[in-house]
Amino acid sequence: MSAPTLDRPAAERPDEAALQRQFDATIAADRRIEPRDWMPEGYRRTLVRQIAQHAHSEIIGMQPEGDWLLAAPSMRRKAILLAKVQDEAGHGLYLYSAAETLGADRADLTDKLIERRQKYSSIFNYPTPTYADVGVIGWLVDGAAICNQVPLCRSSYGPYARAMIRVCKEESFHQRQGYELLMTMMRGTDAQRAMVQDAVDRWWWPSLMMFGPPDDDSPNSAQSMAWGIKRHSNDELRQRFVDMTVPQAAVLGVTLPDQELAPDPETGRYRFGAIDWSEFKQVLAGHGPCNDERIARRRAARDDNAWVTEAATAYARKHES
Repeated sequence: MSAPTLDRPAAERPDEAALQRQFDATIAADRRIEPRDWMPEGYRRTLVRQIAQHAHSEIIGMQPEGDWLLAAPSMRRKAILLAKVQDEAGHGLYLYSAAETLGADRADLTDKLIERRQKYSSIFNYPTPTYADVGVIGWLVDGAAICNQVPLCRSSYGPYARAMIRVCKEESFHQRQGYELLMTMMRGTDAQRAMVQDAVDRWWWPSLMMFGPPDDDSPNSAQSMAWGIKRHSNDELRQRFVDMTVPQAAVLGVTLPDQELAPDPETGRYRFGAIDWSEFKQVLAGHGPCNDERIARRRAARDDNAWVTEAATAYARKHES
């Protein structure tokens, strides 16, 4: 993206090699790339792909818990859940705005999502059959998101990094809300405790998959880390999440569904069992329990509300003239 130089006469434009050296020096010095800075096309494309996937995940991620807005057991729980779902919508908007600074079009990104030409996190293709799922999503899914996203506050692309500061603060609050809900349920009846354990059993492995494929099967991670877009590898982040979550599970009083989960005396970290990557690939390819339902709802939201976009566009054009 070289917009700052295109309006100059050709003789005055810096050559691309010089621009590349300046970009490389900025990355090496751990400084930020801003929208008007020159950047390699590969860097721009990688950012658009990652930020769009992140934005799509926030918007699609409203659905699993949104199903419980009317069924939450009290006004307090309804208000908490509504606030969280609204936060997720805001996160998606921040991230779409960041993608727009790279020349992406928000409507085009939405169309690509609906046409399944862009992806979102596989975790949101699982159902939420009980109210305990709301708490477990807050604890495990948002907990995994925090591990993954806090380093993005230091991403090399300025608008993305700045958006993530607020997103991470709110995700941390969501994680605490989920954990508080589960603590309340674990102090309840035997049926409530069984409901929590069942939800943990169903969400544990998909939560580990949230970090993406193992490092030796992740085609984009090495380059993203070299550019400073990512700061840590998938496997490193996954290990951090396991180490963080095991003590929390002990306090909560639930059992994580992994017979191989055990402390490693040499490293002080936790060993865990093999992840079923065939399931991950199946869900990511569009064949998970709720893929079709999630996309159908997103398509309906776009189509049913097209008149709002048209009216807002017409209003803006009227006031430009």
